[in-house]
Amino acid sequence: MDKIELLAPAGDFERLKVAIAFGADAVYLGGTSFGLRAKAKNFDMEQMREAVEYAHFRGVKVFVTANVFARNEDFAEMGEYFRQLAAMGVDALIISDPGVFATARRFVPDMEIHISTQANNTNYNSALFWANLGAARVVLARELSIIEICDIYQKVEGKILLEAFVHGSMCIAYSGRCLLSAYFAHRDSNRGHCAHVCRYRFALGEERRTGEFFPIQEDENGAFILNSKDLCMIEHIPELVNSGLASLKIEGRMKTPHYVATVVKAYREAIDDFYAEPARYEAKKARYLAELLKSSNREFSTGFYFGNPGEGGQIYHGDGYVKTYDFLGIVRDFDAASGMATLEQRSKFAQGDKVEFLRAGRANFSQEIKLLTDADGNIVNSAPHAQQILKIKVDEPVSPFDILRGEVKTGNSRNRDGYCGD
Repeated sequence: MDKIELLAPAGDFERLKVAIAFGADAVYLGGTSFGLRAKAKNFDMEQMREAVEYAHFRGVKVFVTANVFARNEDFAEMGEYFRQLAAMGVDALIISDPGVFATARRFVPDMEIHISTQANNTNYNSALFWANLGAARVVLARELSIIEICDIYQKVEGKILLEAFVHGSMCIAYSGRCLLSAYFAHRDSNRGHCAHVCRYRFALGEERRTGEFFPIQEDENGAFILNSKDLCMIEHIPELVNSGLASLKIEGRMKTPHYVATVVKAYREAIDDFYAEPARYEAKKARYLAELLKSSNREFSTGFYFGNPGEGGQIYHGDGYVKTYDFLGIVRDFDAASGMATLEQRSKFAQGDKVEFLRAGRANFSQEIKLLTDADGNIVNSAPHAQQILKIKVDEPVSPFDILRGEVKTGNSRNRDGYCGD
């Protein structure tokens, strides 16, 4: 059997390069139209063309999201947009709306189409329905168990490929189709403008008791009754591989390069170790999980893969991600003769700091920063300026897109990023 595909998010060109460097077999990204990530930087047509060339040169496929729930006015330019994507060699479109699907079949009949998780693919008949219309793959709903996935695979084998999310944000709404954002913030989740209302602080009120609220399992931080834990299946690679899935998908087009690098590397190593020697994979499971905890995350769960998680799938004590490591910089170049790495700074660090290099395809290493200079070679004591170009004397070789990170110094910090669709 071919090795299962590892599919990674690419919110911009830098994160695409990071995903590829750390081992993704395919990436998914959005253009400036028809996707569900309006806040992501996304790709204009020239950037898209460059991204496809960059990925294909390295043997990596590119899937483009067109999973918006379309309105009438969206169709005026959609067909030509798909033609341009096909001409530049995009490997597949990710689509959820039947009207968008029909448009793609009409304008780019030979282009591969994947059916988005937003289309609520929960059974084998819906998978066969899309297969009969010409889809190549369906992204299964997150609400399915591993047993249900196995059953679907047995009934559709050879007719359509199956893909599923295995890591990242979960959504309070069914397969991510949420109306909370549109209702509270007038921002339509199904058109790329989710306000993450499910992470808001809630209390219970009664319509005739104005200003009187009742707690809902509330603590001093508030009540977070809609706040799902993050999905993490790193400890269940054998079950995923044996389920019949063709692709394992990582959520996170809104996430940082550090997140992309950390998660892709952990799953790449886990998948490769399992295929090479299952016993090696079993012995290293705790190590994979420890690595994932260095990326910004909510508490982890296995979602619905092993049944309804019930209360165990929610977080009641907070509203954001826990971050134990800061993303300090990204390697741009390395000079082997001098042992100096050129980096672009992302968070402040200084001489004397203990840092860790997250390396693609090699073991990570930690060191103290003993020599730090600016781009011209002048010694500096710290790196306080965003995206400043600096040079560091490193103890071991590094490569472009390796990540510099350091433990959070003032306790765990929190942020409110994340998303839950394609």
